[in-house]
Parts: sequence; C-alpha cells; structure tokens
Amino acid sequence: MKTKKAKKNRFRIILNESMGEETGCRIIEDTETGVNYLYHYDHLGSGLTVLIDEEGEPMVGPQQ
Repeated sequence: MKTKKAKKNRFRIILNESMGEETGCRIIEDTETGVNYLYHYDHLGSGLTVLIDEEGEPMVGPQQ
C-alpha cells in the first residue's frame, strides 16, 4: 500500500491587512521561488501583482 506524502502549500500569507469589512490586502510569498506578491481586494474586485525592488526586480523573501 502506497502512502501519500503530506502536501506542502506553495503559497503562504506573509501579511494580511483588513481595511474594513470588504477591503484589504495581503502579501503572499511563493515558497518555491521566494517571490512576493501583493493581493488587493474590495467590493469592486481584486488584483494580484508582483512586488518589485528599486531596480525593478521581483522582491524575494529571505531563504528558509
């Protein structure tokens, strides 16, 4: 009988800020690449974008 390996979540929430009942933002980290993304949501919709540094390169979190 084969046993299943525990599935590791690829993404984790670094920061979660609520700005009201229907508005907020999160910073999400890709645990495989370390790249950070900004996710914003409100009553009109939502959006996701990569965070960049001063040189226009993707922001990468510290390696674990």
